[in-house]
Amino acid sequence: MASIEALAATLRSLAAPGMKPKALRAALREKHPDASRKDVVRAAFCALIAAQPRDGGGLNELHSFALAERLPDDETSFAFGPRRTKARR
Repeated sequence: MASIEALAATLRSLAAPGMKPKALRAALREKHPDASRKDVVRAAFCALIAAQPRDGGGLNELHSFALAERLPDDETSFAFGPRRTKARR
């Protein structure tokens, strides 16, 4: 299993301006097929935090990727019901 730092380094090297999260995920899976989704998300945020401020190549793509991977795929919408209040004694 790859470490978070190794995954972050791979993400930094793969991310390019204009790259979609799906393409970045596929490229990462080719190099690290055994990496868990949780580790990939942590590595993406680690790569963002460790990036130099003047290094703009791929930072937006890393940010989009990290947020897209963090959200569940089967996100279902739900409605909020009326607010319930506690009964006072």
